[in-house]
Amino acid sequence: MPNVLAQPDDAGASGPQRANTVVLVLALGGIVVSLMQTLVIPLVPRLPALLGASAADATWAITATLLAGAVATPVVGRLGDMYGKRRMLLVSLVLLVVGSAVCGLSDTLPPMVVGRVLQGLAAGVIPLGISIMRDELPADRLGSATALMSASLGVGGALGLPAAAFLAERTDWHVLFWTSAGLGAVVTALVLMLVPESAVRSGGRFDLVGAAGLSVGLICLLLAISKGADWGWTNARTDVLFGAAAVVLVLWGWWELRTRQPLVDLRTTARRQVLLTNVASAVFGFAMFAMSLVLPQLLQLPAGTGYGLGQTMLVVGLVMSPSGLVMMAMAPVSARISKAKGPKVTLMLGAFVVAIGYGLGTALMSEVWQLVLVSSVIGAGIGLAYGAMPALIMAAVPVAETAAANSLNTLMRAIGTSISSAVSGVVLAQLTITFGGLPVPSQDGFRVVMAVGASAAVVALAIATFLPARRPASDAAVSRTAAAPAKAPSAG
Repeated sequence: MPNVLAQPDDAGASGPQRANTVVLVLALGGIVVSLMQTLVIPLVPRLPALLGASAADATWAITATLLAGAVATPVVGRLGDMYGKRRMLLVSLVLLVVGSAVCGLSDTLPPMVVGRVLQGLAAGVIPLGISIMRDELPADRLGSATALMSASLGVGGALGLPAAAFLAERTDWHVLFWTSAGLGAVVTALVLMLVPESAVRSGGRFDLVGAAGLSVGLICLLLAISKGADWGWTNARTDVLFGAAAVVLVLWGWWELRTRQPLVDLRTTARRQVLLTNVASAVFGFAMFAMSLVLPQLLQLPAGTGYGLGQTMLVVGLVMSPSGLVMMAMAPVSARISKAKGPKVTLMLGAFVVAIGYGLGTALMSEVWQLVLVSSVIGAGIGLAYGAMPALIMAAVPVAETAAANSLNTLMRAIGTSISSAVSGVVLAQLTITFGGLPVPSQDGFRVVMAVGASAAVVALAIATFLPARRPASDAAVSRTAAAPAKAPSAG
């Protein structure tokens, strides 16, 4: 049986200043980790020349981070529940710093891939931060704090793109990674000084077989999705990976249902609210990524195509950055709506706003200001929805499983974005025009991807309607210990 050592219901006793400090430090950590995901975007066209590798091989600098993050997120979440969330948060941040330093010292592909793997292993920072907030913050602060932490994924990505583009254009490219290492070191020091270790622990034995099985299954699945377009969707390697993923994940599920202390409690995950929230998160992650793929290409395509805007990567970053600011601004709005109406309503509203944003995008793509508007509307919807997801998860899982449950939800979003990347890539590769003797995505291709993004948001909205009607998030937070196992009397 899990053993919850303590539950700090009086977390606010030390005053609002301490709570504000914890929130700010954890949100900063989330932003820094999300920066890592956009850091290499300005370098993608130059990576083969910079690393002396083929274009196909150079993509491993991106794929490696995706695979490492997918493996690390659920594993680190479970370890956080067992041995301490702050401890695993620090481990994740140290891996980010070390990985950034390795990349900063790299001039060839192998060390770059190693560094990017280490950076990807830090992906669990955001779900760990949300879980620390649940343990440490007073109930009246929990909703807005978790909404801000959840939105930090998009905030860091949106704000990091113009900064990375600026540095890549004006300095040596290694500076990008040394900057990441420096920011990671600052956050690590702040966590050490200002974030307390929660006394909420589940204890137990780590499910090594479950961790290995899930890791293998996810690597096979995401590798097939991310490399399928390069290898061919009917290529033997792609088919073998998809088949292996299916077999391994089925066997993993069988093991998890039969072991006493599973990596992921599938019975808890199968609860209606948790299951539907995770499915909606995957679909929402699919919808979210379409913007990140379409807008930069539209902005950078030559004006001679008739629809490209011929802008630099720096302008791309500046166009995308308002969406990050909007996400941050929507975090308290998301919390207020969840407090008044419940997080189910907030998630539905967020999906609706994202669908509206993509609908606008199918028509408004001929001017820079139009793309700023589209990205900001979509960012507002993402900010609303991302704030609601952890509230829905935490209201339905025991307190001793918070980190594992939030990590699984984060993983579902990542899987959704990976599938979106593959589907959008196929659409844009099929709908092309010839410009300068080379095929480039057509305007109709961009419109189709926008329409697919809008459709995915509508599907997420439909799924959210089946979530059980719940009391507002603030009431759920007050009773968040109800699902936790009772604390054993002290022997002393």
